[in-house]
Formats: sequence, C-alpha cells, structure tokens
Amino acid sequence: MTGVDRERIEAATRELLAAIGEDVDRAGLVSTPQRVAESYAEFFHGVGADPLTLLGEGIPLEKSESGEVVIVRDIAFRSMCEHHLLPFLGTAHVAYVPRERVVGLGRIPRVIEVLAARPQVQERLGEQIADAIGTGLDAAGVLVIIDAAHSCVTARGTQQNRSTTVTLASRGTLADPVERAETVALIARGDAT
Repeated sequence: MTGVDRERIEAATRELLAAIGEDVDRAGLVSTPQRVAESYAEFFHGVGADPLTLLGEGIPLEKSESGEVVIVRDIAFRSMCEHHLLPFLGTAHVAYVPRERVVGLGRIPRVIEVLAARPQVQERLGEQIADAIGTGLDAAGVLVIIDAAHSCVTARGTQQNRSTTVTLASRGTLADPVERAETVALIARGDAT
C-alpha cells in the first residue's frame, strides 16, 4: 500500500480533531491519527493502479466454443464517496460476452476492488468496471449492475438507513435492450436462491 502520505494524513487528522474541539492528546485519541492513516492507505490503495493488469492475458477460447454470457454476481465491495469521504458498501454483478478469451473468475472481483479503492461515485465506478472488462478482455458486451448503500444518505442528511442506489453500465451487445433484459433476469434469478 504505497502512494499514501501517512504523515500528512496523521497531521490532517490531528488538525481535524482539534477543529471539532477535541483534545488531541486525550487517551482515546492519541493513536487515532495513526489508525486513520492506516485506514486511508487501505481505502485508497487503488489510486493510480491500473485495473487492466489484474485481468492478465486471459484464457483463449477454442473456435468451437461459443461466446455465451459469463456472469459473476454478488461481488461485495466498499468504496469512499468523493463528495463526503464517507464509505459506501455494495454488491456488484458483472456479465460479459467473450470474443476470443475468458478470464479466471477471481480476477473480476480484483478489478472491482482496485477501482473501488479510490475516491469514487457509484455511477463512475460502474462505468470504469465496464470499460476495464470490455477493454481488457476485448469483450463483445459488458453489463455491470451495482447496488450500494451510501453513508452520506444513510448516516447523515436525510438518514434513509434502508435506502440503496442501483446503477447500470452496459457496453456492446449487452447494451441492446433485449440482451440486457435477458442478462438482468439471469442476474436477478440468483437473488431468489
């Protein structure tokens, strides 16, 4: 986890605590700046990382194999809202139609994790995942559905603690309304089990 200036985060955290009227030397807060710096190094380790490197070369399909849709659903993630620096937690579902190669299924959650580990908005996160999968695999089609709860909605402001936001990003053949609807139905079918 490089790239994060922990000393600056610690200094900023001490200043923030002082700004809200806290005693930064109070026993319960003495180690808070270090803990926040460690947390931020984890939360934001995706800044500057290239998600395409996580996909690797993929596995070539044989000529006789069809490029039918591949779906990886229920991928848990967490990210940080760039507007309030509060977390949002959710589930991503990724579908892609391969052309000439597929990828190990564990690589898709890694792409999501690195793209989520930066200041984000949910809409952009879905678009970035779709672009990475589409570009990295030269996929004929990509569909990304994200369902997430945002702390900026659940814990502050309107405090809608049961509210979630659903976004969809589609590319290529899965941008076609009929193909997209069929794929969404397959993803939703998993929710009934």
